[in-house]
Amino acid sequence: MYFSMPSMRRSRHPLLRALSLLVGIALIGVLLVFGLVVAGVLLVGGGLLLAWRQWKHGRKLAAQPAATHGQHQPDVLEGEFVVIRQGRPVAH
Repeated sequence: MYFSMPSMRRSRHPLLRALSLLVGIALIGVLLVFGLVVAGVLLVGGGLLLAWRQWKHGRKLAAQPAATHGQHQPDVLEGEFVVIRQGRPVAH
């Protein structure tokens, strides 16, 4: 089965060509502005969400007693380590 699309023929009339060029440029401009508006909304929304989370986190820390502010749980896992040297077989 052979499928072919009809070819798009350009008009020979110079005014119609200029008009189609202007319509194309206007369409690209509208899409660009729309994209910038969407990006701005996402940036502002993300900033507000970040500020809201920081504000809520700050209120949670302020509600804790002052004695727990100084205590810090370490983020390090403790364990025993063995240095393995190359060239020597190691029995585990």
